[in-house]
Amino acid sequence: MRIVFMGSAELACCSLKALLAAGRDEVALVVTQPPRPKGRSLQTTPCPVDNSARAAGLNVITPVNVNVPEVVSQIAAIRPEILVVIAYGQILRRALLDIPPLGSVNIHASLLPKYRGAAPIEWAIVNGEQVTGVTAMFMAERMDAGDIILTQEVSIAADDTAGALHDRLAVVGAGTLIKVLDLCRAGNAPRRPQDESARTLAPKLRKEDGRIDWTQPAQKLYDRIRGFNPRPGCFCMVQHFEGTTQTLRVLKSAVVAGDAAGSTPGQVLAADAHGLTVQTGRNRLRLLQVQPEGRSAMTGGAYVCGHHIKPGSRLM
Repeated sequence: MRIVFMGSAELACCSLKALLAAGRDEVALVVTQPPRPKGRSLQTTPCPVDNSARAAGLNVITPVNVNVPEVVSQIAAIRPEILVVIAYGQILRRALLDIPPLGSVNIHASLLPKYRGAAPIEWAIVNGEQVTGVTAMFMAERMDAGDIILTQEVSIAADDTAGALHDRLAVVGAGTLIKVLDLCRAGNAPRRPQDESARTLAPKLRKEDGRIDWTQPAQKLYDRIRGFNPRPGCFCMVQHFEGTTQTLRVLKSAVVAGDAAGSTPGQVLAADAHGLTVQTGRNRLRLLQVQPEGRSAMTGGAYVCGHHIKPGSRLM
């Protein structure tokens, strides 16, 4: 089949590579996001799919808006039989979706209709889910609302971070895409409408989503720290003895059962070689790996050695 592949984020790279390795279809065009400023230096950087596609010698375009008439015409001129869309970052309008005779297929990193939106992997972990997966669907104009072709479940381990789960889902998504393309090629891909009553959302992540609210139970904070690792990252504020306040990113933690008598949420109960142990709304949280502002990541014990944090201090 003649394919136009549309993707931007790292999640899509595994599927693009699997598609090329399978060798059964022609990737006639890759559509991805334009280079954007990135990092502290704000250096203009191509997205992961752009790099992968050019390394493979594929034809690439990077429109700011994929739905404008001139871009739609450019894609139509390729005469694709199917569009494959994975972690692209723009909603496709009807003019684009109607181009390929076999339809437009999307691979989404959740078990739809749960976690529609930009950050399904992160929010599944934050919400304490034990199972997620990937869904292949025929695309509709509404976000992640198309008819389901296939789903594949993936277990979420108790210590999974979003980064670790992302990598497993990328591999499962690639395998699912190959199966779906075989079904489309044979003309017998199933279609199952989504149950709108079971719909949940996974909105785009904001930096503020990572702020730690110590009044929450330790288990919820533990899940949030895992779910927002590596992005956007969880953080709190530390007030040092000299009165300065510093941002502290929390990369890894552990739940410690039980509450300290007379303590309040955010109060440091212990500061030792094991790290900081902090009272939460229920139970305690031990900070095992942290990253002080402007510094590299370190163990909680190393942080305690280098900073004047004592029991009774408060994290905000």
